[in-house]
Amino acid sequence: MITEEMLNGLRTSLATKMSEKRYRHTVEVEAMVARLGALYAPDALPTLRAAALLHDITKEYSPDRHLMIFAQKELSLTREDLGAPKTFHARTAAAILADEYPEFAEDEVVSCIRWHTTGRRGMTLCEKLVYLADYIDLSRTFENCVRLRNFFFDAQPEKMSESERLSHLRDTLILSYDMTVSDLLSEGAPISPDTFEARNELVTERNFELRA
Repeated sequence: MITEEMLNGLRTSLATKMSEKRYRHTVEVEAMVARLGALYAPDALPTLRAAALLHDITKEYSPDRHLMIFAQKELSLTREDLGAPKTFHARTAAAILADEYPEFAEDEVVSCIRWHTTGRRGMTLCEKLVYLADYIDLSRTFENCVRLRNFFFDAQPEKMSESERLSHLRDTLILSYDMTVSDLLSEGAPISPDTFEARNELVTERNFELRA
C-alpha cells in the first residue's frame, strides 16, 4: 500500500536526481493527476500520484544508457522504435522500476509509466489519467498543451454526471492523439502503432455512442 509518507520520501529523493526543470514538471504532473483522480478515480489517488512522480525517472538518460537498459532487460527494439527516441523513457522507466523503487512497483504503477507517452489500445482508467496529466500539467506552455488543458477544464467536468465525465475524458484523449499525430507528421517522424490503435479504439467507441 502506497502511503503519504512514501510519496513524500519519493519526492525528496527525486529532487536530487533530476534537473530542476524536470523535477518541476514531475511534481506538476503529480498535482494534475491528483486533480483528475479526484474527478475519476479517488480510490486510486496514491497509485496515480506514485506513477506521476516516477513517469520520467529515465527521461534525462543518454541514448546509450537507454539502449543499455533495453539490452539488459531484453526489451524488443524495432527500427521504428529507434526512430522515436523520445519514447524510450517510458519503456526504460517501467523496466527498471522494480530495481530502483521496488516499494512502488505495483502493476498499475508500472503500466501507467509504460504507456504515458504513446497510449495503447485498452488503456485502464489510471493509464488514461496519467497520460493526460503529463500532457496538460501546468508546467506545459506549448500551444497544444494549453489548448488541450482548456478543452478539458473549460467544459467544467466537475459538474458533469459520471457518464458525461467519462465521455469527456474520451473526447479529450482523442483530441490529444490527433494533435500528437499532426505534430509527428509535420516533423516527418514515425508514429507509434500504439497511438493509432489507442485513437482508433476511442473514435470507434464515440461513433457507436453517437449512433445509439
